Amino acid sequence: MGATVTTANSEEKTWGGGNEPLGASYGKLMMWFFIVSDALTFSGFLAAYGFSRFKFIETWPLPDEVFTHFPFMHGVSAPMYYVALMTFILIFSSVTMVLAVDAGHHMQRGKVAFYMFLTIIGGLIFVGSQAWEWKNFIKGEYGAIETKGGSLLQFVDDHGKRVALADFAATLPEERTQLERNKGKWFMEEASLPTYSVAEVQAGFEARPNLRVRTEVIYKDDAAAKADPKVDHALSKHKHKTVLTREESAAMLSNAHLVVEGANLTRNEYGSKLFADFFFFITGFHGFHVFSGVIINVIIFFNVLLGTYDKRRNYEMVEKVGLYWHFVDLVWVFVFTFFYLV
Repeated sequence: MGATVTTANSEEKTWGGGNEPLGASYGKLMMWFFIVSDALTFSGFLAAYGFSRFKFIETWPLPDEVFTHFPFMHGVSAPMYYVALMTFILIFSSVTMVLAVDAGHHMQRGKVAFYMFLTIIGGLIFVGSQAWEWKNFIKGEYGAIETKGGSLLQFVDDHGKRVALADFAATLPEERTQLERNKGKWFMEEASLPTYSVAEVQAGFEARPNLRVRTEVIYKDDAAAKADPKVDHALSKHKHKTVLTREESAAMLSNAHLVVEGANLTRNEYGSKLFADFFFFITGFHGFHVFSGVIINVIIFFNVLLGTYDKRRNYEMVEKVGLYWHFVDLVWVFVFTFFYLV
């Protein structure tokens, strides 16, 4: 039984299961409950990312040096350009969703279908772009060396420009065999072998006197770099990473342990191992939300074409899925800001 309020003229129910608190239907309230709970989940992920980043700030990769690819522009460095384009497309899809909801309020089925279609296209472009970004992140571009102590070594020339392993690694007459489960003890196995061995990288480095090793340590300003006698100041003046002299580079490379190409959940060529872990988890979790939203939008889109909501005399379902889509877009703004920009 619901509580009642007695007035001079009538007896009015304040809550009996049929009223709409705050002017929202049951479906809208449940969507808001889901959004709040999901927002707390993403907040926890981003907080963990921020804590890990500032704990390992000196070895954290620089996004401008990691996300430099742009489709059909191979070899051209375009730092963050494609990520910015992806963000714009997703935000624009949120605008088309607003237009679809507004058209639904006016019972304009044709416009609802048109703007829903544009929203779906924007979502598909974003998910496809994220998959393309993952592919480049996993494949890598330059390669690096991991030392026995776990330090990551990258390579640059006299001008501080990155040099890929493929540009200088030697070819040695050695045979390498990948450990497989059927050949190892206790069914042990190892990942696929890198393109080059440590010996080939070391031999190529010795043959190229203009090469230097760049460590994963970040210098916050030039003053800090000048205070370190191990840094070649002529090379590191305009760089954020520590560039060693030729002698220091050779000493560091003598402790090489394995060749790292691209990124996975174990190690990556960009810097701190946690960077790849958070990248895969946070962007993958958000990408799953976008993909789910696209699927839901497709279902709603076909319902619009079939006239389902005209028969119900309301387009509230479009409004509810619009709330979810706006939430996904807003989350990406925070992911983009904290993961790529800060």
